[in-house]
Amino acid sequence: MTASKTGGLGVALGLSMVFLTACGDYAPTANLEGYPAEEIYARAEYEITQKDFGDAAEFFGEVERLYPYSDWAKRALIMQAFSYHRDRDYENARVSAQRFLDFYPADEDAAYAQYLLALSYYDQIDDVGRDQGLTFLALQELRTVIERYPDSEYARSAILKFDLAFDHLAAKEMEIGRYYLKRKHYAAASNRFRVVVESFQSTQHTPEALHRLVESYLSLGLIEEAQTAGAILGYNYQSSEWYEASYALLTQQGLEVKVFDNNWLGAVYRQMIRGEWL
Repeated sequence: MTASKTGGLGVALGLSMVFLTACGDYAPTANLEGYPAEEIYARAEYEITQKDFGDAAEFFGEVERLYPYSDWAKRALIMQAFSYHRDRDYENARVSAQRFLDFYPADEDAAYAQYLLALSYYDQIDDVGRDQGLTFLALQELRTVIERYPDSEYARSAILKFDLAFDHLAAKEMEIGRYYLKRKHYAAASNRFRVVVESFQSTQHTPEALHRLVESYLSLGLIEEAQTAGAILGYNYQSSEWYEASYALLTQQGLEVKVFDNNWLGAVYRQMIRGEWL
């Protein structure tokens, strides 16, 4: 039984006592030549039930090595990727998943292999302080799942994870922008908040990014840009705390919320009115 038939999360085991007895005395490092493929495969599944995922991966690897190009080898390869992933050996999980895709691109488990490949990056995204290279790679591989296998059981999960990873990148930009803003590096801060508005506008961070632009631009003396950012907030997020804060900042300086077309935010505002949000 392959991983996709169990949703990639569980492994339905049909191990007989004969298999467990026969293969109970050898380790992945032993010489397994002469053992039937199904016996080694059964031992690998048994290791999964014991949560010895590293050993399971090794046994699955032996199936592929000793019985290349067989149906057992194909099944073992996708299960090896699964086992490595459960063992948090993400690099080897990627290698196994990619090999499966290279050897069996049209197989029914190809969607699961691609999903595992994406997860090998996604599951290493732990907090906004980490290097974002892994997040970009996760987005690329998740997009492949969504676009190449839209009808698979993994597409919906890939979409949800894609949105979370996308939000993660926006959160990183916001974190850096706030850092600059706190230290009164207003130009650097505004550049970060602009990235969120232009490139991550579908995330939850957009309202705050617009408010921080109001703060930054007022501090830089870019009054029209600040007013326009406030107008965008008013148009899309009038009931938010961020609009209230921006409105208060502007009115305290005798300014109104108003759109000016001669800056990048003016173009954003026009696109939003036409329903073409970037």
